[in-house]
Amino acid sequence: LKSGIDVLVGTPGRIKDHIENSKLELSSVKHVVLDEVDHMLDMGFAEQVEEILGSSYKKGSENNPQTLLFSATCPRWVYDVAKKYMRDEYEQIDLIGKKTQRTATTVEHLAIQCRSSQRAGVLGDIIQVYSGSRGRTIVFCETKKEANELAMNASLKQDAQSLHGDIPQKQREITLKGFRNGVFEVLIATNVAARGLDIPEVDLVIQCSPPK
Repeated sequence: LKSGIDVLVGTPGRIKDHIENSKLELSSVKHVVLDEVDHMLDMGFAEQVEEILGSSYKKGSENNPQTLLFSATCPRWVYDVAKKYMRDEYEQIDLIGKKTQRTATTVEHLAIQCRSSQRAGVLGDIIQVYSGSRGRTIVFCETKKEANELAMNASLKQDAQSLHGDIPQKQREITLKGFRNGVFEVLIATNVAARGLDIPEVDLVIQCSPPK
């Protein structure tokens, strides 16, 4: 940073730390990109983002940075917030079109109701039926505790490992590599695995509760 950089990629918290420690100065920024803007502005980061961009944006100035906002979902409120950072004549580029509610025609969807006390047993049976003994399955849980408990539950007949935020990055990489290579068949994860992972040939995805 001291010798000057062209591109900076960072999380809001870490960038804010560097600004407050006088290690980063953003007044001459030419381009600003917010990735996953719906999550970024909805998960308590909006205030940090505004603080970070405060030195780069001047109200009504023609010299404000070009602003690019990327999001898989764009509810109305995203556009309302976006107007704070974008010029009036901003362009909206939609790569999804009217396919927002469509799912792949090759994927079968099932909803299964059961008591929480029965869940591990039901999961074991579902995995056995729909994924077999060598197929790959990802199970999504709400909490780290739930992921750990399910991974160790004897009702799962296949080898399982958990993946969540308390597991060190190095171990996460080892776990994902093992899952990709077929070392174990069932990956039980929190939403830490919900975005940005490319794992081919997954036969079954289970969500332990409806996504929020």
